[in-house]
Amino acid sequence: MSSTSTASLLDVDLRSGRPPVLRAEAAGDAASWVTEHRGALRAVVAEHGSVLVRGLALATPAETGDVFRRLATGLMTEREAFAARQIHADGVYSSSTWPPNQPMCMHHELTYLLEFPSLMLFACLSAPTTGGATAVADGPAVLDALPADLIERFAREGWLLTRSYNDEIGASLAEAFGTEDRAAIERYCRANAIEFEWQPGGGLRTRQRRSALVRHPITGSRCWFNQIAFLNEWTIAAEVREYLVDVYGAEGLPFNTRFGDGDPIGADVVQLLNEAYEANTVREPWQAGDLLLVDNIRTAHSREAFEGPREVLVAMADGVRLADCSPTAGVTAG
Repeated sequence: MSSTSTASLLDVDLRSGRPPVLRAEAAGDAASWVTEHRGALRAVVAEHGSVLVRGLALATPAETGDVFRRLATGLMTEREAFAARQIHADGVYSSSTWPPNQPMCMHHELTYLLEFPSLMLFACLSAPTTGGATAVADGPAVLDALPADLIERFAREGWLLTRSYNDEIGASLAEAFGTEDRAAIERYCRANAIEFEWQPGGGLRTRQRRSALVRHPITGSRCWFNQIAFLNEWTIAAEVREYLVDVYGAEGLPFNTRFGDGDPIGADVVQLLNEAYEANTVREPWQAGDLLLVDNIRTAHSREAFEGPREVLVAMADGVRLADCSPTAGVTAG
């Protein structure tokens, strides 16, 4: 099909099993090309949930940051990160630090914030030897694949995220909150409906309840929008989970998720969620220079295990408030 608002924009390749793909003819000037085609690119994302642009030959963080800024209305500063990232420029980050041999399962980015990105931007500067795709899954299709009673419970209760911050595992306080100042962290938590408790050794434990479903702010469609499976203890590799529980206790995991009423989420539920994602996942191996745009509210993304060097830059863009997305569960601190 053609999504053209300008005659020079190539047709979208909609082959099954892969995200929509566009081949750009940027003539070595990616920034000018995306500026010219910005409206058409965003229209493709609005229609299909994502688009992979191939042929821009993105090669440096500076060039990539310029392209990100031209595509977005505004880039966001990440808060409450779960893993470390390298900062290349304001709003331009490396991928999250995560073992290459362990996949990062499907999720929508920063669903536990009160203001989250509606658009995710990814650029591959160096492609891995094998694996490493940033795969995507259509949220409405995932929602349709889940049992009605499970959806009803999450719609009614929401989901609970618990986190434990220390100097040894996961993101540090400075990485998550941008500061180590206790008073500033406490102000942030109070302003963002996060219950907090300082631990004797100086660590911090937090709890926050969020809606598991929202309405898309543009289309009004009902969206499964959370990180219930991704941040759950049963998604952590078994040997890693056993080690963490042994050292820090079941309540000391760097992150975990529960039903909104505080009940544990069993491994069977996590498996069910991940199977629904996998059944609706499409993927295209990265090539150096690629650009991927993802509607973060409609479309989940993952990072598959890989071998070899992989450099993918990320931007979180066009913030949207949870309150403007018709959350089905009240936002409280748990």
